Amino acid sequence: MREAPINSFGYPGLNVLLPENIPMSVQTYSIIVASGRYVPSIVIKNSDFLQHEFFGADGLALTKTNEVIISQLEAITGIKERRYVTDDLVTSDIAYLAAREALESGRIDAELLDYIIVAHNFGDVSSQIPVSDMVPALASRVKHRLGIINPRTVAYDLPFGCAGWLQGLIQADGYIRSGEATKVLVIGAETLSRISDPHDRDCMIFADGAGAVVLEARESDVPIGILAHHSETFADELVFALKMGASNKPGFGVHRLFLKMNGHKVYEQVLKIVPGVIKKCIDKTDLSLKDIHKVLIHQANNKMDEAILKLLFELYEIKAIPDNIMPMTISWLGNSSVATLPTLYDLVSKANMPQQQFNKGEVILFAAVGAGMNVNAMVYKNV
Repeated sequence: MREAPINSFGYPGLNVLLPENIPMSVQTYSIIVASGRYVPSIVIKNSDFLQHEFFGADGLALTKTNEVIISQLEAITGIKERRYVTDDLVTSDIAYLAAREALESGRIDAELLDYIIVAHNFGDVSSQIPVSDMVPALASRVKHRLGIINPRTVAYDLPFGCAGWLQGLIQADGYIRSGEATKVLVIGAETLSRISDPHDRDCMIFADGAGAVVLEARESDVPIGILAHHSETFADELVFALKMGASNKPGFGVHRLFLKMNGHKVYEQVLKIVPGVIKKCIDKTDLSLKDIHKVLIHQANNKMDEAILKLLFELYEIKAIPDNIMPMTISWLGNSSVATLPTLYDLVSKANMPQQQFNKGEVILFAAVGAGMNVNAMVYKNV
């Protein structure tokens, strides 16, 4: 006897046993067939912030020395350096570059794409005029840059906080399983350096980058690709934990808005919320945490991600966390919002990270949290 596959959307309830001589029904699954990334060329080390003037949210200059401020941030976040784009690039440019690499690496004809989904939160922000430019949609700009003529290649943007790229995969999976699409390009791109307040110590967390994958429909009589997903939005007192606001330095950038974060509240609430959301996702499958080979979490804060992983294992009453289960890039790439997960996936899938790789048949857990407060998770079986 054997177990039937889980249903199309990963919900439980089909764990019935089938006789060996009855074939399993063929279903359509979403699999990742190509990936790409763009890592900006400018490396900003922690020492580059030694000359900054840092102010608190109250507008008063911080009394701690910059050496202490930087040391404390590195100890908590794990960030030693981050990447910024050059002045000539904007978000849609690096989204295009990551998309082009993904299409070329998978030898995919861009004209055959059914959807292009670009996850971002601030649009194109130029170095000369630092305001959000979202018209036309960044996805339409990427389609234009790729030279796609096919009008049936639908292009749209997805603002969903740092969890946007993963939500893009979830939407793409819905299109594929419904028969609406066979190939979907999902991109995550952001230039946070353009909207970071140089007088807020949180500016040291943020970075620029882009990553992309192509999802493709594939029929199988056993579960493969995206097995399950789960999303939740917490729009109570957490809704403005990340928001736009004035510079911490009085009088600086009077007509500009900068990204602001209540770091303490975010850290505290994320640990309460995210492990449970991840468990709900895993529980939609016939798998347990012991079946997960890799955990790819949005690279927001090294200490926070490690705490999420520890709490998740505690929910399953597992004491020992396997070595190398959670690859991290935050120490050298910083927090590039929607770009962290696709960049991380591309690095590991192409064996560009030491002691990290994906093997056929392994199960990968994706998870992200961001402004909104939006949280999501996805279970994926590698092919």
